[in-house]
Amino acid sequence: DFCLSRGLGDVYKRQALRSDAEAAFNIRRQAIRHQCIEVYTPEQVRIWTEMPLTDGYRDSVQDNYQLACYGAQPVATGFIDLQSGELGALFVLPAYMGHGIGRRMLLHLERLAFEAGITDIHLDATPNAAPFYRHCGYQGTAQAIYLSPTGLELPCIPMCKCLGAEVLPCLLYTSDAADDSLRV
Repeated sequence: DFCLSRGLGDVYKRQALRSDAEAAFNIRRQAIRHQCIEVYTPEQVRIWTEMPLTDGYRDSVQDNYQLACYGAQPVATGFIDLQSGELGALFVLPAYMGHGIGRRMLLHLERLAFEAGITDIHLDATPNAAPFYRHCGYQGTAQAIYLSPTGLELPCIPMCKCLGAEVLPCLLYTSDAADDSLRV
């Protein structure tokens, strides 16, 4: 669980619902436009963020997404596939960046994976996000190409992390079944 610093109050995590798809899509769009413009062309960012909200995306949100909410407002998303160990869609609204929400959401997703028996997590990081993931214990430096569902090709950095005994205390520290707030 975590609570934001800088006077923002409590941010609570919860499983996303199908009805949260539009909010999750908006968080994604804003985060990409705010952060990824540094590493992708304006045209790539435009194409990536103008893809339509589909029923497949709604299904994915319902099945795999977690939200961090400030009051009733979703402010961050995260995705963990508990079959494959793929982590993704870790996005924070620009106004809430820099408060530790992304780091705490990442720990929450890792805890969910660990509790499901997954010890190896993998992701495709945007070049601007790779330093964040390295700071959180992920490894990977080779550049690859991510093929989006719309066919857009974007440079990425495949990264992975083994959730072994050394991360268990950190994952357990973030877990508090009686309190779903996220504390920084």
